[in-house]
Amino acid sequence: MKNTLHTCLKKCFEITILLLFLNSCKPETIVIETYETDSLLIWNETIMAFAIEKDGLLTLNGVRTEAMAATAAHNALNAIYPVYNVYKYEGNIKKADPLTAVNQAIYEVVRRSFREKEKELRELFTSLLDSIPDSEAKAAGIVLGRETARQILAMRAQDNWDGTSNYTWHPMAPGVYAEFNEHSGTPEGFVFGAGWAGATPFLLSSQNQFRSPPPPKTTSKEYTKAFQEVKTYGAFQSKLRSKDQTHMALWWKDFVEKSHNKLARELIKKEKLNLWEAARTLALLNMTIYDAYINVFDNKFHYNHWRPYTAIRWAANDENPDTEADVQWNNLHKHTYAFPSYPSAHGAASSAAMRVLSNTIGKGDSYAFTMTTSDVESAGPFSEKIAMDPPTRAFNSFTQAGHEAAISRVYLGIHFRYDSEEGHRLGNSIGDFVNKNFLTPFKPENEPPTDAQVSNENEY
Repeated sequence: MKNTLHTCLKKCFEITILLLFLNSCKPETIVIETYETDSLLIWNETIMAFAIEKDGLLTLNGVRTEAMAATAAHNALNAIYPVYNVYKYEGNIKKADPLTAVNQAIYEVVRRSFREKEKELRELFTSLLDSIPDSEAKAAGIVLGRETARQILAMRAQDNWDGTSNYTWHPMAPGVYAEFNEHSGTPEGFVFGAGWAGATPFLLSSQNQFRSPPPPKTTSKEYTKAFQEVKTYGAFQSKLRSKDQTHMALWWKDFVEKSHNKLARELIKKEKLNLWEAARTLALLNMTIYDAYINVFDNKFHYNHWRPYTAIRWAANDENPDTEADVQWNNLHKHTYAFPSYPSAHGAASSAAMRVLSNTIGKGDSYAFTMTTSDVESAGPFSEKIAMDPPTRAFNSFTQAGHEAAISRVYLGIHFRYDSEEGHRLGNSIGDFVNKNFLTPFKPENEPPTDAQVSNENEY
């Protein structure tokens, strides 16, 4: 009996010492669940609306601003109370008010991206800040928000997000990207996105960290199969494309940064993520989309592969006896984007974004959800809007959604299947790399392992 009592007392003493140690590793305890995400989501939606108004999302400005703003907010929150590791930030103000710090950080970033919207931004910022009672913590939050914003802005000041790059046109040849300005609606000699390949990533070590394998040769069986598929299913009046495939092709036309930020806002509300979780979600999501664009455009201009529109109309010259030209062929929305085809940028960015959401929403990949897209452009950028009927599509997992986004481009008639499949694979690789290495859960130095960790380690 004495031995049992002695053992119990010893165990209680050890637990008490452990708890005291863990508490000493953390700042003053705050209840993070009490901080609402409303203002963070308002900012996210506002940034996207301003970006659409400014340039139709035809530059990296919108997603870059979303990334910097959410990352500055994330760094501020985790400087107050570390739940996740920060992004290249050192400093802390433990007594700062979290909501003040978030609003100040985001405002400082956004006002520099949209100087023409200073009046609207100031009004929004003031209304959000005025709802927080004055205090020393509020004053400290203002200082902290300014500091995290200043650091991220300084870090990205020379990131070449709006840089340009000279493109060298090549003579017409099998598989080589060729101009079709009559179909893209762009000036003669124009190529979109060459400068994107030279922008500095947030998370990847370089623009070409993930190099795709070469596309198939135009004489290969894989190419022949992909050619026949997009020619048949991606045609303007395809007899084989189903109603659902047509809906899928048009519904997924929304830009990735718009559709996936919208989805993130909805899931943050649905799953009742706290402010720390939500800021991390939006920071990782937008840094990842930005980096996926940079990486996939680096791949595009590395391989300089032609589009189905050129390939089908010029098939008589592709050195493949099993492909037949159709000089009148057109795709579903009678438009092709003016940059090389391989791999699919939409597939890569969508899949990378979905991979991040499978991590940050906290439910894993096997998660059923519905996305809503009410309308899309009927053809190219700034074309007439058409309503989506129905406006929703449902998915059983994030991976399924990412893959469907990629494959939708085949039915739209603007990508070969190997473009889309490689875009999906590439995006998954980028997303997995991000999830493993950035904004991961914070663990104080020398923190003892949990019982679960000890149990798992002992199994091997």
